[in-house]
Amino acid sequence: MGERQRKLHGIMICVPYQGHLNPFVDLALKLASNGIVITFVHLEFLHRKLCQTHHANKTDVDLFSEARELGLDIRFTTMTDPFPLEFDRDANFNEYWETMVRDFPPLVNEFVGKILASDRDNMLHFLVADTVYTWPAAVARKYNLVNVSLWTQSALVYCLGYHWDLLQQNGHFPCNDEVDEEIKYIPGIESINTKDLIAYLRQSQCESVISRASRLQFEQGKMADFVLQNTVEELEPRALSALNNYLPNYAIGPLNFSQDLPTNTVTTSLWSKSDCTNWLGSKPPGSVLYVSFGSFVHTNMQVLEELAYGLLLSQVNFVWVIRQGILGDGATSVLSAEFQDAVKERGLIIGWCDQVETLSNPAVGGFLTHSGWNSTLESMWCGVPMICYPIGFDQPCSSKLVVSDWKIGVHLCEGGTLHRENVAHKIQSFMNGGDLERLKQNAERVRKIMKNAVETDGSSKTNFDRFLKDLEAKIRAQN
Repeated sequence: MGERQRKLHGIMICVPYQGHLNPFVDLALKLASNGIVITFVHLEFLHRKLCQTHHANKTDVDLFSEARELGLDIRFTTMTDPFPLEFDRDANFNEYWETMVRDFPPLVNEFVGKILASDRDNMLHFLVADTVYTWPAAVARKYNLVNVSLWTQSALVYCLGYHWDLLQQNGHFPCNDEVDEEIKYIPGIESINTKDLIAYLRQSQCESVISRASRLQFEQGKMADFVLQNTVEELEPRALSALNNYLPNYAIGPLNFSQDLPTNTVTTSLWSKSDCTNWLGSKPPGSVLYVSFGSFVHTNMQVLEELAYGLLLSQVNFVWVIRQGILGDGATSVLSAEFQDAVKERGLIIGWCDQVETLSNPAVGGFLTHSGWNSTLESMWCGVPMICYPIGFDQPCSSKLVVSDWKIGVHLCEGGTLHRENVAHKIQSFMNGGDLERLKQNAERVRKIMKNAVETDGSSKTNFDRFLKDLEAKIRAQN
């Protein structure tokens, strides 16, 4: 087979959480839509969870069977992690990631080697791995693979992680939890308050497994051949421009709204969805506050109670997603029957839903969010202003972008403990106050920027096409 006829083959391995799985699947579909062969690797426990949710416990389900019927060459396989299927990875988060950092890389190494050895078509292989992993550079180097890193958070967070050494030199890693000052020396970041830093840069978390793994991941990430950013060039121009000085960096987001993406071909939700359409249809336009803390973060009963009674006191209509496991202890009944009776006319409490479908509903006028990056992008795409209550990880940075940079949201509280009266006041003023019109105008402006980015001549589409060209040139030169 001639060199030009050899097909490109991407081996894709993502971090096993909803917020990482969604953009990874979208990227797989985009790559395959451009003629690239994809092997999508799922961890077995995550695949079993998806099967239990959607396929009545069948475990031989191929997530990409519909995509292949559309002519896309996506192979699907699973691999093990270091734990048995029954191990509760969410409830034992620290133990899980301590072991993943130590024991998962040899498993990946062996697995990738088997995939390459089984190639009968003499394809040109490359690796697409989540930036959060600490092993891609070593695996890519061992097998002479071009190393593509997909970053599923904001470019602002990538800038902070990339310049970990600068933060350390200036005394901001570890950052004292009580310090309140502006940081103005990070390339690509005009100014950021210490209160808005990634949670794992703080003194209280600097010895956590996530803090240690994150430092390692950014060091390894500097060895990537390409970094794909699930953001939009026009929304984070300074950060992306600065990063371009250090590595081949492509803003191709929001991935799940790409125009060339085949729709409804892969089921990725880890929970069964409730349909809110009829309930929302009974409410006036813009009158409903959608409340969700996303797919992963845990909180405590005190926060949920203050939020619950804040919603009750506010008299605002709301849809509240309380997923199973949000307290981190397996509890399934979170809110009292008394509370649910008190709000049954104007409050809908569900376990999960199609978030984009809900945010797109005309009845929804705002989103009280934990500021996860996927949730933030989806709210922006739908033009819905946000009340931000970041809980951890990268969420303070996303909240900072929403409130300070783009001015499409407000903070639920400025740190400290939640109080129901303050929650009620914030919700009332947000949904009914004079600032809402300004927030809506700004949200509509941001929505148009995002829509334009994925159009044929938009920045994200142009950047993705440039990435494909650069990727092919790099792979063929390397082989």
